[in-house]
Amino acid sequence: MKDQSQLILQFQQKDVKAYEKLYNLYCDSISGVVYNIVKNNDVAQEITQDVFIKAWNKADTYSAKKGRFFTWLLNIARNAAIDYTRSKKFKQSKQNLNADFFVDILESSSSLDSETNTIGLKEFVTKLGEKCKSVIELLYFKGFTQKEASEELDIPLGTIKTRNRSCIGELRTMLGV
Repeated sequence: MKDQSQLILQFQQKDVKAYEKLYNLYCDSISGVVYNIVKNNDVAQEITQDVFIKAWNKADTYSAKKGRFFTWLLNIARNAAIDYTRSKKFKQSKQNLNADFFVDILESSSSLDSETNTIGLKEFVTKLGEKCKSVIELLYFKGFTQKEASEELDIPLGTIKTRNRSCIGELRTMLGV
């Protein structure tokens, strides 16, 4: 992927054409991830725009040594979407993070974008036990806090924290990390 590395370098050097190419390359995937959290297409589009502007302004903080560019963008997007769901504006819209608003992304191949699925994430998560799948789904795919996951699953907060640690440990073992 030497071409992409060059494109990212140009992006970091504030090349507008590189920005446009990267935006066109990743916009749909980033928007899809944001939509899975906020469940509002207009808001997802707005947050996606903000994500790319933030990436542009913070481009110098990206390092290929720490991970892939897509993963870096994905983290910015996920954090922005979660921040939005915790905002006063979101809460005033009377939407909430009830499970009824979410598609079961662990069972549907269409909800994990192809970039994420190519690293085998879905395969590893679906190999986890049901207790782990439910905790991982809420915390990492739906953007719940540990407290919100505790309330949603009706189990103690300490149990959520313990399961989260042990489930992540299982994933690390599977991945050989």
